[in-house]
Amino acid sequence: MDVLSDLLHRARAGDALVRQLVQRPPWALTFDDTAALTVVATLGGHAAVRLEGAAAAPIRLGAGDIALITTAGEYTIADAPSTPAQVVIRQGKKYRADSGDPVTGAEWNLAPRTYGDGLPGATVMLRGAYELHGDVGERILEMLPAVAVVPAGPRTRGALDLLAAEVGRDEPGQDAVLHRLLDLVLVLALRAWCARPESELPSWYRALADPAIGDALRLLHEDPARRWTVAALAAEAGMSRASFAARFTGLVGEPPLTYLTGWRMTLAADLLCDTDATVAAVGREVGYEDAFAFSVAFKRARGVSPSRWRGGTG
Repeated sequence: MDVLSDLLHRARAGDALVRQLVQRPPWALTFDDTAALTVVATLGGHAAVRLEGAAAAPIRLGAGDIALITTAGEYTIADAPSTPAQVVIRQGKKYRADSGDPVTGAEWNLAPRTYGDGLPGATVMLRGAYELHGDVGERILEMLPAVAVVPAGPRTRGALDLLAAEVGRDEPGQDAVLHRLLDLVLVLALRAWCARPESELPSWYRALADPAIGDALRLLHEDPARRWTVAALAAEAGMSRASFAARFTGLVGEPPLTYLTGWRMTLAADLLCDTDATVAAVGREVGYEDAFAFSVAFKRARGVSPSRWRGGTG
């Protein structure tokens, strides 16, 4: 499994909530309970994303554009930057922005997972919200700014059309279809964003483009518990030990075994919170036969012992 796929899998980037808006301007929705990662696509018409309390100007979206939103704060999606919020969505429920009264389903629901007025000239917008998991999820979020816009293109348009065709249906297996199509849109959008020269990406992601170092990163992610040495990784890459170590450090920004330790600690942090396995068992799963050595390494990386981390006092 390649590194990005591994991260998405471990972060449990699935089971996202998918909704469609078909609304004639003016319209504006404020999202008060934001997800870790939100995918917004404007299929018809145009929209603007504004981050509440931020100094940055609203970000405009044209037809076919995709926005990946990672802000932890409140944000508004509207037909135009200046349109005031009409509806606030909080804990999955809609409220009128002016009065705070609930918006009933009969007022706005058009079809399964679709809301708005459905009138001619409406904007058509898709939104999918992901709750990424744990420290691994943070690695994905580090790849993105608060709002990353991927312009419309032929590679993303087909996937968006498929998602739009399915979102209003209610047939057996519908949730599975929607989740997989949204995952496809997400991966295509991430690829497109990361391919832009101006994108500020983590060094490890840029290093994936190097065949030898990219393969080494894949091996470390596939089998983090293996007793890797720089010599073993160099042999897998078909390079001398010294050349491999220098190249890895230059591209990734840290030596191979330092990167491996960081990845092991990321996995361990999530395992400690997600499982009832003993500290020793977690240590073994990430490559430490000695529980004491694992505890020392974890405390050095996280500032607290594995037990305190598990107890939520980290």
